[in-house]
Amino acid sequence: MSNWYEKSFGEDYLTVYKHRSRQDASREVAKLEEWLPLRKKQLILDLCCGMGRHTIALARKGFSVVGLDLSSTLLSHAVRESEGLAIPFIRGDMRNLPFVDNQFDVVLNLFTSFGYFEEDEDNLQVLGEIHRILKSQGHFVIDFLNRFAVERSLVPLSVREEENISIREERWIDGEFVCKHITITDERGTREYEERVKMIEYSRLRQWMEQAGLHVQKAYGNFAGDPYAKDSERMILVGCVDK
Repeated sequence: MSNWYEKSFGEDYLTVYKHRSRQDASREVAKLEEWLPLRKKQLILDLCCGMGRHTIALARKGFSVVGLDLSSTLLSHAVRESEGLAIPFIRGDMRNLPFVDNQFDVVLNLFTSFGYFEEDEDNLQVLGEIHRILKSQGHFVIDFLNRFAVERSLVPLSVREEENISIREERWIDGEFVCKHITITDERGTREYEERVKMIEYSRLRQWMEQAGLHVQKAYGNFAGDPYAKDSERMILVGCVDK
C-alpha cells in the first residue's frame, strides 16, 4: 500500500489548494529577503517545492534556485509556469536528496512540507539531509504548523464548490497526527485522498534540529514576522549551520 503523500499530490491537489496564490508567494519571498542574508550569487533549494510558487518568485527576483519535489504532477505544472526562467526542477525524496554535500547556501522548506512520515527517524533524516547539503554558515527556513493552533482552530468538516467540483474535507486529530480525508466529486466521479502530518511541538522540533546541526536563530509565528508564541498561527524557524 502506497503512502498518502504518493497519491495526494496530483491534479486534484491543485483544485483543493487553489487558494494558494502567486501573489501570496511573492509577499512571502519578500519577507524571506528580510529574514535571510540572500545574495544573487547564492544557490537556493526550495525543498518540496510543489507547483513552484516560491521557486518561481525567487527566480524572477534574479536568485539562483532549484526546486525539488516527489510529485511529478506538481513538478510538471511548475515547469510550465516557469516558462522563460532557467529553473532546474528535480524529482526526489526529501529523505535522500540527490545533491552532493555542501552544495547549497540556503534551503527553504515551506508550508508544512515536513512531518509526513510515521517514524521519527525518517523525519530526523530529512533534517540531516538539509544539514548535509548546506554549506558552512548556510541558512535555512522551515515553515511548519503549530500544534496548539491546529488543535484550537480545527474545523471537523467543510464542503465547498470549485468550478462545479464538490470538495469535502473531514479533519481530525489522531494522537500525534492531524489528519484530513478529502472527497472530490465531479462529472468524472468521486475520488478520495488522505493527508496525515505529525504535529511536532516547538521544543521537540528545535531539539531535533539542534541534534541535526541546524541552529535556530529566529522563530516567527507567521509571515507578518510576529515572534513565535504558543498560540501562533505557524512555526517559522530561521537559522544556520556551523560545520
